[in-house]
Amino acid sequence: MGKGMRAGRRPRTQAAGGRKAQAQQLQQLQAMQQQMENMQQELEQKEVTASAGGGACTCVVNGKKQLVSLTIDKDVVDPEDVETLQDLVIAAVNEGIRQIDEMSENEYGKLTGGLGIPGL
Repeated sequence: MGKGMRAGRRPRTQAAGGRKAQAQQLQQLQAMQQQMENMQQELEQKEVTASAGGGACTCVVNGKKQLVSLTIDKDVVDPEDVETLQDLVIAAVNEGIRQIDEMSENEYGKLTGGLGIPGL
C-alpha cells in the first residue's frame, strides 16, 4: 500500500465538482431538446413551393413533407402523353421535399452548431 493509504479506502475525488458539471450539462441538454422541439413545430408549419416544366406543374409541400396542393397547367394535359405529366408531378413534388429537407438541415445546423448529430 502506498504511503498514507488505508486498506479499503479510496482516494478522494472531486465528486461534488463533477456532479455540478454533470447537472449543468444536463440542463444544457434539456434546453437544447426544448429548442429542437420548438424548431420542429415551427418547421412543420412552413411551406415551400416547387415547380417543374417551367411552371407547368407546381406543388406546395409543408414541413411534414406532405403535399398540400398541386397545380397543373391545362396545356400539359395530353391524354396521349400521360407519362410526361407523371414525370412533371414527380419532379415538382421531389423538388418540394428536397427544399424542405434543406430548410430543416439548415435550421438544425444552427441549433447544433454543426455537431453532426445522427438523425437530425
